[in-house]
Amino acid sequence: MDKEFCRRGSSIIVVGLGSPIMCDDAVGLRISERIESMDLPDVDCAQEAVGGLDILPVIHGYRFAVIVDAIQTMQYEPGTVMLYSESDFDGVIAGSSCHDVNLPTAMKIGRQMDPEIMPEEVRFVAIEVADIRTMSEKMTPPVEEAVESGADAVLHLINEFRKKGSSNRNP
Repeated sequence: MDKEFCRRGSSIIVVGLGSPIMCDDAVGLRISERIESMDLPDVDCAQEAVGGLDILPVIHGYRFAVIVDAIQTMQYEPGTVMLYSESDFDGVIAGSSCHDVNLPTAMKIGRQMDPEIMPEEVRFVAIEVADIRTMSEKMTPPVEEAVESGADAVLHLINEFRKKGSSNRNP
């Protein structure tokens, strides 16, 4: 039985996460806004300041989702763009309190609770950041420069999703 997707008119959602006033934490929002300005058919965009389980209603009903967010690993230069799939985070899924659930744990909970309305595939675009503690509407220069590369990474994933979507429909 096919899942009922596209309840919102589009099969793909790009969700930029972050805070517009916390320096580099705005990078996910900016990349999502960039994609939104392209007015792509079959792609919805959202900019959200949510995390944990609050992400689930945003992505419910879409066939594919791209979540764009800042990451601070201290292992890469600020502005480095990284692509992840859900399975890349298997080691960080926690059985912690539902009041402080990370995104990978939220995805797992969503798949257990409402598998029929969760996206078939969720991918993550993460941008290594330098400063997420300073209150500022300006990002650091290397992260600002990464907005274009981050948008290119999102477009790459959208094209992958479109190929999967069309190949699944043809016998």
